[in-house]
Amino acid sequence: MNNVTHRKRIVVLGAGESGAGAAVLASVKGFDTFVSDSAAIKEKYKDLLDNYRIPWEEGEHTEALILCADEVIKSPGIRNDAPLIVKLKAQGTPIISEIEFAGRYTDAKMICITGSNGKTTTTSLIYHIFKSAGLNVGLAGNIGNSLALQVATEQHDYYVIELSSFQLDNMYDFHADIAVLLNITPDHMDRYNHNMQKYVDAKFRITQNQTADDAFIYWNDDPVIRRELEKHGLQARPYPFAAVKEEGVIAYAADNEIVINTPPIAFNMEQEELALSGTHNLYNSLAAGISANLTGIRKEDIRRALSDFKGVPHRLEYVAAVRGVTFINDSKATNVNSCWYALHSMKTRVVLMLGGTDKGNDYTEIEQLVREKCSALVFLGVDNTKLHAFFDPMKLPTAEVNSGMKEAVDAAYRLATKGETVLLSPCCASFDLFKNYEDRGDQFKKYVNAL
Repeated sequence: MNNVTHRKRIVVLGAGESGAGAAVLASVKGFDTFVSDSAAIKEKYKDLLDNYRIPWEEGEHTEALILCADEVIKSPGIRNDAPLIVKLKAQGTPIISEIEFAGRYTDAKMICITGSNGKTTTTSLIYHIFKSAGLNVGLAGNIGNSLALQVATEQHDYYVIELSSFQLDNMYDFHADIAVLLNITPDHMDRYNHNMQKYVDAKFRITQNQTADDAFIYWNDDPVIRRELEKHGLQARPYPFAAVKEEGVIAYAADNEIVINTPPIAFNMEQEELALSGTHNLYNSLAAGISANLTGIRKEDIRRALSDFKGVPHRLEYVAAVRGVTFINDSKATNVNSCWYALHSMKTRVVLMLGGTDKGNDYTEIEQLVREKCSALVFLGVDNTKLHAFFDPMKLPTAEVNSGMKEAVDAAYRLATKGETVLLSPCCASFDLFKNYEDRGDQFKKYVNAL
């Protein structure tokens, strides 16, 4: 009689931060683990996989090694309609995200944040409050280290997790103790067949599996969220916030204070003490404050952390003032709504740098602000045809740059006059000319500082 038992085989597709971390957790838990990446794997992830003796391949997907998986953990960067994913689905192989997998192996409290805009700032701010208050907390998801790797190698009581729609797409049983939904505006339409409802449904997956013991924090004035609330029959306790006091809202600004009316005790703080300025950051601060107050963090700890937070790189980041021209790095603005917030917060005339890999953008949302605030435009992309078609009728001075950031910064500086702001807020992904939005922002800062 054969007593050899079959070890469950887990294949991880994609060996970036989330994939490598998922592979380590799978290996630690005793699974037969294999990692496959169609691109080159970074050396630090190869070293990590080798340290755990996890077999891997790069530059290809060997189907014979993948289609035999009992379960597949997919990188959020891989499209759901990729041929290999379609084959796996057709044969009934479960496909999950790294976050879904990691959630099986920890009892930590999960504070999860999503939204089209503001999620990195809000996630970082919540983590900062929790960490400053002395809680044992990990930062994960789109920022920080892989949740799976932390679950495999560390032990936290709380995780603050930024979740993209792509991650939420492949989450099924994962449960958020506190779910934060900041807003929903069109983004990644190229990944959702230009169907807004599919994108909306992905965002609302953050509330799945929540119970009456959990909290759902959301922006009360978002028309899409308000419409969808009735459809989804949410079980969690609702905690809506808004810029001003209105019926049903539990957190708002009034008389130059922010007010958070959550149990156990209401919290208030002078608005001018907040580290982050602007209406969009008011929302981020309110969402973070609610999360911290519900967790029972002391008021003085919340107040201190909200006032000394340093902000997020590449998000309305001041770079320098050169001969009276201010340069602001908002490279993280990879959709139109993010650019709207950036323009809305500008106090001077603006030379706007935008362009890159278009994700099905509709620029109508920023049209009025561009007319009101912009003195010139710099188009930064391999193909700027769509930008010209939309913005050229405005008759603003325009520079066309197809080559890279140095030329774009030089062009913006030439177009700007003393007292104006050069704002890099691209509305687009960065993959045509740069590795990612961080690379784009870092190059912007490098060439601004070289002026």
